[in-house]
Amino acid sequence: MTNRREIPKNFTIDSARPPYPEYKYFDGAKDYPFRPNATVFDLVNAWWMIESATLAYSDEDFVKPRFQAVGLEAKFIAKNGTECYVAHNDQAVIVAFRGTESRGHNEGSARADFANVVADVKTDAGIKLVESGQGGRVHSGFKEALDQVWKDELAPYLATLATGGRTFWFTGHSLGAALATLAADRYGNVAGLYTFGSPRIGDESFRSDFWVPAYRFLNNNDIVGRVPPPVPYVHVGELKYIDHNGRIHENSRWWEGVVDQVAGLTASFFNADGKLRIGFHGKLPDAIEDHVPILYATHIWNSLPR
Repeated sequence: MTNRREIPKNFTIDSARPPYPEYKYFDGAKDYPFRPNATVFDLVNAWWMIESATLAYSDEDFVKPRFQAVGLEAKFIAKNGTECYVAHNDQAVIVAFRGTESRGHNEGSARADFANVVADVKTDAGIKLVESGQGGRVHSGFKEALDQVWKDELAPYLATLATGGRTFWFTGHSLGAALATLAADRYGNVAGLYTFGSPRIGDESFRSDFWVPAYRFLNNNDIVGRVPPPVPYVHVGELKYIDHNGRIHENSRWWEGVVDQVAGLTASFFNADGKLRIGFHGKLPDAIEDHVPILYATHIWNSLPR
């Protein structure tokens, strides 16, 4: 089995924002093949989902060969800024939504700085809740974004794949996680929804009517997972909390999370050698650094059984 991986540290805006052309996607897939028939939470599948969600930030020419290398054919679907990949084989379909903090399609261009995703979500927080169509009310901006691709693009394509007993899986990071949640709710027949650094999406009625098996990863102080405000917004799915040491916790008490968040923030003021950091020029704040998708991917990989 492949060894544990070193945790990336000291991100800058340039190194933190996707895509990551040097990252080795699905490295280790032969040792940990996807489990299409899983009916409960599966950490191996969580690793496949975060790899897919992170890969979704890249362009088609980069993405399709990476999916093909692990036996998946991928189709890119995009309209008016909402983008996703649908990767599939004879056993499973993975729908991975792209978040907003991505580079442009021309190499070297920047569509949005990574840190701006926080401002995007905070701005959207003022938008009213609207009826989801499946029960409860949801963030109108997220719903409108999904509407761009759903009726004419995504839903018809998924219908062509709903044969031969394939299982359907939805995933996304950041705002892509919000879109994946709404899409899974609409599609309905979903084996699992895995999200990473997801903002809150809807109200309590939306959560009570949400029946898709869902697992929500939150990395320590990731700020996007804490907006929009908790009233009237709520999260859906089982929380899988990643502490500041990279350990994954289930059903942790709220105060345990607060203590760990303080520990993570404190640790950010020190260098790897334990000495107090002198200067933070170019370094991302801890709450934004914890949102970086390859941190989620590395922590989940290191938690897989050896």
